[in-house]
Amino acid sequence: MTSTAAIRAMEPDDWPEVRRIYQEGIDTGHATFEWEAPDWERFNNSRLPRHRLVAETAEGRILGWAAVSPVSGRPVYSGVVEHSVYIAAEARGLGQGAALLRALAESTEAEGIWTIQASVFPENEASLKLHLANGYVVVGRRHRIARMTHGPLTGKWRDTILIERRSPTI
Repeated sequence: MTSTAAIRAMEPDDWPEVRRIYQEGIDTGHATFEWEAPDWERFNNSRLPRHRLVAETAEGRILGWAAVSPVSGRPVYSGVVEHSVYIAAEARGLGQGAALLRALAESTEAEGIWTIQASVFPENEASLKLHLANGYVVVGRRHRIARMTHGPLTGKWRDTILIERRSPTI
């Protein structure tokens, strides 16, 4: 598989492939506390429209996606978002995650967003490595922050690593 893909805005028609990649990540057990990818309506209502991106091959295959959600409705936090980035299993390690993170930083900075944050399971070493190589820093570890409610890890308490990227220009 080629490592080159174009980064573009996510469109509603992309949802079946985006959802497939999302569920694929969920199924690893190390991507999120969620157990099932949402439907389009819930996804659409929870993510900021201008900061939804996909990595797409010249042949039209979506290899990954990124999107952000506001962390708070309070005006003082208007420049802080939480992001998600998911890469299709067959495209991991090919640079799509880095390309999406760079494009997401450009997109958010252009609109005055100064902090992108995320919580990553410590077991997701590839995600942590990706983020640290792309301007994110570890803020801290949240011990036993939440417990899995579904799937093979039901009942297991999980730690998360809080990471963030601060804009150098805002």
